[in-house]
Amino acid sequence: MKNTKEKIAYLQGLSKGLDVNESSREGKVLSGIISILDDLAEQIEDIEIAHEDLEDYVESIDEDLYDLEGDLYGDEDVIDEDMVEVVCPNCDETVCFEADIVDDEDLIEVTCPNCDEVVYVNDQDLIEGGNNRGVPLSGNREMPLVSRVDEDI
Repeated sequence: MKNTKEKIAYLQGLSKGLDVNESSREGKVLSGIISILDDLAEQIEDIEIAHEDLEDYVESIDEDLYDLEGDLYGDEDVIDEDMVEVVCPNCDETVCFEADIVDDEDLIEVTCPNCDEVVYVNDQDLIEGGNNRGVPLSGNREMPLVSRVDEDI
């Protein structure tokens, strides 16, 4: 915003340096436009300051909410009963995703957020093709069958 205010100040100085006569029609228009631009630049600067203050406030609220959730639910990860767990064959990371993906008619690939390896494909033709261990990933490795997460864990 500082750059805009500098440009407006330059225009004000330019109009004074060119001896723009404010009593002429053109001079009145130019000085009015420059004045409005100056007012708009100040209002935008005020809005930017208020926006930064609001960002700080929302961030503070978010941190407080995170702390409150930690106090209320504990620091343990809350496991939803409608989630499915798969272990990544590449990095052994446990990947959770919604159980609805398993029954979805569209082709969906779930990738590991850690190594970007595909850990599950809901292609029923590959799964029902006699391979009870899951959908082949690459090479000799096969993806283990997914298991639904129980709420009692």
